[in-house]
Amino acid sequence: MDLIRIGDKLISVSRIENIIQEMLDLRQQGVSQAEVAKKFNTDRTFLSRLESLGEIRKGKTIAIVGFPLKNTEELKQLAFQEGVDFSLLMTDKERWDFVYEKSGIELLNEVMGLIYQVRQYDVVILLGSDQRLRLFKALLDKEVISIDIGKSPMTEDVYVDPQNLRKIIRMTKKED
Repeated sequence: MDLIRIGDKLISVSRIENIIQEMLDLRQQGVSQAEVAKKFNTDRTFLSRLESLGEIRKGKTIAIVGFPLKNTEELKQLAFQEGVDFSLLMTDKERWDFVYEKSGIELLNEVMGLIYQVRQYDVVILLGSDQRLRLFKALLDKEVISIDIGKSPMTEDVYVDPQNLRKIIRMTKKED
């Protein structure tokens, strides 16, 4: 039930959820706690406590990008379990579908958007061929952890040991 009674007050749970979501959306956009608190006529300390209640981890944000990978679904699940913020993992077929399903300008725009997106993370774990790793490192001015999975050009999917990737992710988190 959406409505609950506490003493003489009738409270809408969905209204609370909507307001909290709006507060968190503003915080995610970079609005200060003080500004959000003022907008919703509450204390800044309330927002601080609210964020602490939902906090999963502190520290560096992590992205994983890699192709051509044989076990993408397994690696995506692992990334999710380990709290990785962004993952783009593709098989060889998915990589070429990504390229050929777009016009030149669409492909350029999407690739530029992905580069911009990945550059927002503190640490980027790259899985790819020797040449791709050098290219990506040059494009990213972040902490980059490279996992070389073969020599370019690569045409076959490569199996990546999930436990090795898990260790790398966990070591990255410990550096915080």
